[in-house]
Amino acid sequence: MKLDFKIKFLNIYESYFKGKVNFRDDEYTINIQSERRGKILKVPFQINTEKKRFLVRLSGPNDIVIEDMLEFRGESEWLEIDSDMITFFVADHQDQFDTLEILDGSELI
Repeated sequence: MKLDFKIKFLNIYESYFKGKVNFRDDEYTINIQSERRGKILKVPFQINTEKKRFLVRLSGPNDIVIEDMLEFRGESEWLEIDSDMITFFVADHQDQFDTLEILDGSELI
């Protein structure tokens, strides 16, 4: 399974990022923050999976990429990513990402 989101924008707040992403024909709010609750992923729609962990990858032009393995915690109102590694990297490269991928491992080489 692979979910591809188009990042419209990410705005920085005190200790987190909030923005908008497009998935297929729908727009969702995204929240990226540190690991206060652990390394967590939640999505704004139901997905049928028994997987417990997913690779979350943000990428953009000029070969910029950051990824982390996150525990899947089901459905939420927003796309939620709780990862210190991703949050700190996005802080240094905020406007350089255009794609967010969620992979279950079957696409990985």
